Amino acid sequence: MLACCRQGPSHEIERMRRATSDDTLNLLAISGSTRHGSTNSALLRAIAAHAPDGISLSLFTGIQSLPVFSPDNEGERTPASVQAFCDQVCSADGLIISSPEYVRAIPGGLKNAIDWLVSRDEIIRKPVALAHASHRGDDMLASLRLVLGTVTERFADEIFLRQALVSLSSEEVEALLCTDTAVRDIHDYLNRLREYIRQSSH
Repeated sequence: MLACCRQGPSHEIERMRRATSDDTLNLLAISGSTRHGSTNSALLRAIAAHAPDGISLSLFTGIQSLPVFSPDNEGERTPASVQAFCDQVCSADGLIISSPEYVRAIPGGLKNAIDWLVSRDEIIRKPVALAHASHRGDDMLASLRLVLGTVTERFADEIFLRQALVSLSSEEVEALLCTDTAVRDIHDYLNRLREYIRQSSH
């Protein structure tokens, strides 16, 4: 456990793959959608399911449980759900964020989660990469890249995974993400992220 972390409730974390050795890279995936049938959440689950050996991915599912950010509620007044989220961010070796576009912008829940991290130590040197489950959403992605490039020194803008899943049924999404091409893309994406984290940690 890193020094900046404090043990908190873990019920907001859906464990997708578990660490098997001290060398395992532990990533936290954050979906910007709260929708049950979210394609971005489905993409993150597929990334976890097809992760190569040595990479463990957990999906944070509690964006909707975070209260609206207020500077008055930081420090000793930090809400328990926020502290638990920040602890998970701190414990992770890196973050993967996948988000839909709402009215050409970052969804409010995701921006709120990022706002809670801005004045804290957990995010400053945290490696972050993006994934996206649509052929649309470039306005949101541009805005999110600007935000992430501001809050962390290690935003891996060039490491990006995109799968066009919009308008597909859940069965079609699952089938597409299990194809050899999709699995190969996931492996390449995660291996590039792993190498970036290793190189940028020095």
